[in-house]
Amino acid sequence: MNKVLTIAKRELRSYFDSLVAYVVVGGSMLGLGVWFFLMQQGGFWQIDRASVGRMFEFLPWTLSAMVLPLVTMRSLAEEKRTGTLELLITMPVTDADVILGKYLAALGLVGVLLLATLIYPIALFVFPFHLGALDWGPVFAGYLGTLLLAAAGLGVGLAFSAVSDSQIVAFFFTAVTLIFLHVVGNVVELIKGPVADVISFVSFQTRFAPFARGLVDLRAVVYFASVAILSLLFAFRSLESRKWK
Repeated sequence: MNKVLTIAKRELRSYFDSLVAYVVVGGSMLGLGVWFFLMQQGGFWQIDRASVGRMFEFLPWTLSAMVLPLVTMRSLAEEKRTGTLELLITMPVTDADVILGKYLAALGLVGVLLLATLIYPIALFVFPFHLGALDWGPVFAGYLGTLLLAAAGLGVGLAFSAVSDSQIVAFFFTAVTLIFLHVVGNVVELIKGPVADVISFVSFQTRFAPFARGLVDLRAVVYFASVAILSLLFAFRSLESRKWK
């Protein structure tokens, strides 16, 4: 475990040594602020109730379309392209250590972003403004769902990064896959029967919906955890396969 944490610290430091962390956190906070206060019928000021539900409309989409692909695209693809992955593997660490270390670093960066977004509910409802009595239960449920969705999406992104030598390719396929897993949930209401059940089962949007309403759905917890674990296993097998060539 110490090796995993060492790799995670090294990787997390590399995010902040480059522009990645600042682009991810700064860009997301700016986009969230515009959406939260200005977009869609006047934004937050027109809701007329103590709620940050709009934040959980924005976060899953921006995570899937931009943040998660951007964070994971260089995790393995760039190291494979430059040859530094082989140097890392020659050290006394296993493939699993590398995968888990990089995954924890990416999850840590997303965690920093989610902590930063707490500025909005705290500023509006605690200090310096007191715009109402906010029910923090749904807020924490929304954050839990967002973190679980991010954990699953990061696993998918790491899997694509493991099979690609190009950051751009890894970014593209991760973004397309995660956006598809959201968009596909919109067609559930248009069709019925077994197909709708399958779509509802795999849709990130459908799985996240209870958390956005303040409910913790254990089935969704298991689903997101399963996607993350299976994706990491795929990434591990892909990394391990280089030994067979």
